[in-house]
Order: sequence, then C-alpha cells, then structure tokens
Amino acid sequence: MQQDVLSIIGGGLAGSEAAWQASRRGVSVRLFEMRPDKLTPAHRTGKLAELVCSNSLRSADVHNAVGLLKEEMRLMGSLVMEAADRTSVPAGSALAVDREAFSEYITARIEAEPLIRIVREELTEIPDGPVILATGPLTSDAMADTLGRMTGSEHLHFYDAIAPIVDAESIDMEVAFRASRYGKGGDDYINCPMDKEQYDGFYDALMLADKVPVRQFESMRCFEGCMPIETMAERGRDTLRHGPMKPVGIDDPRTGRWPYAVVQLRMEDAEGSAYNIVGFQTRLKWPEQARVFRMIPGLERARFIRYGSLHRNTFINGPMFLNKTLQLKGRPGLFVAGQLSGVEGYVESAAMGLVAGINAALLIKHAGEQGFDLSLQHIEAPETTAHGALVRHLTDTEPSRFQPTNVIFSLFPPLPEAIRHKDKRREELVKRALRDIEEWKRRLDG
Repeated sequence: MQQDVLSIIGGGLAGSEAAWQASRRGVSVRLFEMRPDKLTPAHRTGKLAELVCSNSLRSADVHNAVGLLKEEMRLMGSLVMEAADRTSVPAGSALAVDREAFSEYITARIEAEPLIRIVREELTEIPDGPVILATGPLTSDAMADTLGRMTGSEHLHFYDAIAPIVDAESIDMEVAFRASRYGKGGDDYINCPMDKEQYDGFYDALMLADKVPVRQFESMRCFEGCMPIETMAERGRDTLRHGPMKPVGIDDPRTGRWPYAVVQLRMEDAEGSAYNIVGFQTRLKWPEQARVFRMIPGLERARFIRYGSLHRNTFINGPMFLNKTLQLKGRPGLFVAGQLSGVEGYVESAAMGLVAGINAALLIKHAGEQGFDLSLQHIEAPETTAHGALVRHLTDTEPSRFQPTNVIFSLFPPLPEAIRHKDKRREELVKRALRDIEEWKRRLDG
C-alpha cells in the first residue's frame, strides 16, 4: 500500500467516520468492507454503518455524557451525527434514527466522496502502510486471529443481544397507549401496561422459556447495557420492574395512575411502521419469543419483523496495546477504532473512529523519511472532553480491570474546584469540554 493512502478495514460506524474525517483533511482512503459478499451473524445488508442492535443513539441532552459526546462530534464535523440528525425519528428525550435511512445516507455520502474508494473485499491480513482497523465487535475469525498474533494475547469476548421489532399495525392500541416518561417528548413511545397478575405470569413464562445455548467453552458475559432480558430477570422477580419495565413517570390514561409494570416500544422508522421493544434484548429461541412476548398486553397478535438474537462481541485490552492516538504499541501507523478498541455503544464507536481518522490523517501528512512522527502531541484529544475521556479509559485503565464502557462523567478528570451540586457540576464539566473541544479543533485546523 502507498504510504500516503490510508487503508481502513471495516465499514461500520467507526470505519465510516474515520474515512470521512481523513478525507476531510485531504487524505486518500481505501475503505475495505467484506459485506455483502460475506455477512456477519448480525448484519443483513452491505450498506455502510448498518445498525444491528437498537436504533437509539441514547440521550440527546448535552448535560448527559453521551449527549455531550454527540455535540462534540457535531462540532468536529461528524458524518455519523449529520446522518443521525437528518434521519431522526421521535424518541422522547433520546436521539433515535430510521435505521435504513441512516445507513443509506452514510453510504451515499461516502460513495460520493472522491477521496474515498470503497473496496468490497474481506481482508484477512493487515496491509502495509497506514491502517485503521475498525472491524467492530463482529470481527471475522480470520482477522481476529491476525490481530491475536500481533498482540500476543487472546481477545476478550462478551455477548451482545438485540431486541425484537414488531409490525406497528399488529399492536393493539385499544390496550396500549402513547406517552413518554414524565411527558418528555410527548407521545413518542407506545406503552403496554401490566397489572401484577399479568407481570407475574409474564415473568414466570420468561424464566421457563427455552433459550439459545451458549457454547460451553465460552463464558456467558454480557455488557450491562445489552443484557438479555431473561438474564436480567434471573437477578430477581422485581428486577425488570426497576429496569426496562419500570412504570415510573408513565400515567395510564385509563386509570390516571402508573401501571404495575410497562413495556415500551420505540419507533424504528420515520413512517412509524415498525417498533422496537425497548430493553428486550434476548437469546430466547424464536418460537419462544413469539409465545412469551405475545403475553404482553397489546402484543397478543404481534407480527415480528425481526426476532431478537445473541452474538459475540470482540475487543482488545486497550490499555495493554493502545497509545493516546489509538495506535497499536509497537506498530506506528496501525490504529484500532470503534468497539474493537474497547468502547461500548454506537456513539462511542463512531467517536473513536473520528479520533483515529484525524490522527491517521495528520500522521500521514507529517510523515517523513523516518516514518511517522510520534511527537505530534496536539493530535491527542484533551482529556477534559468526552472524546479524550474515552481515550483515557482505553489507555490509562489498569489492564486487569479493563472492561468496555459507554461514556460517563466519572471518566472525566475532576474540576479544579469541587462542586457538590450534581447538576451544577455537570454544567461546568460540559462548559469545559465544549470549550476545550473547540480549542482542539482550532489547533487541528490551524
């Protein structure tokens, strides 16, 4: 590969964002994507940035850590955020997208960019020259073996589950009702209320339902945010009532009171033709999903457009292998981005693609006869920003305690002066982050 051409392996959220950021800085990109010729266990199409789990990018509030991360990405010219804002669907205080329109938008923008060439080919080895590895949590076995040989360490694995999607016309709106928690967002969600008897019957059926077995040689370890609902239920009868089936803040218009439990459904597409069962990631066998989930009031005749499923995610132990620019230690010019680097979540994955794309482009532009200049400290995202806080987690955490994480305020360095009031403290963290991301952007563009 030419030294002035950046190879990006993987056309998911991280790879697409990395390609966009590099091309914005005048770098030619080859974006390798094996789909549609070879699909993963969860993907269905060959479109770039296909969303395989929820269609939600979580909170839109800038005073929430992931909301702040989104705003930083917008300031940095993120393609993923541009697509999300253009294809959003109602979701209360969250940012959710029409998943088909979202991936189509990103694919079209990438295809139209003259500095990016999409190569529909599976790579099993990492090519020479500058490379961003963004193969995601469903990295192929061949590429995982290659990365394993390079790091000299086994990968860590955890399981990720996706929730079922139902046809909107099959939801009984004589039983279900529209509302958002505490009225935030109006009537963006469809709610299926349960009384105690209905909840107990559902819980008992869920606990006894047949599940897809996990291979004996792999431990059943799930990221908390995508834990199968039946695994969560094993923690106790009331766990679901304090989790995805929490009724707090949802008034049933027929009674004027909160139900005993509630199942929420979130719009999947702009037309409102399909709804995702919120928090119902599952590894139940498909016939069992149909049987048990039709016990939910309002879903007795539900038509399932997609059943839930379980798949394995792969990530590396970032603190052992990555430096602050997301380059692999010992191999300058090889970056690891997205969930493979050890972050969790759509937005976080795209954000690490943004960081890797910027870093790779700047290193290519500053490369000389001695190779890549590792002294360019200005390419490191400030730790006071959401981007920098994530990089800090990937590089500074004690390796034996490293686990994938979403962006949270506890990852940020403390403020110079302690502020006891939580909301005020968050306001100051956000102000500092937005100020520092703007300054970082000015230095990068200068």
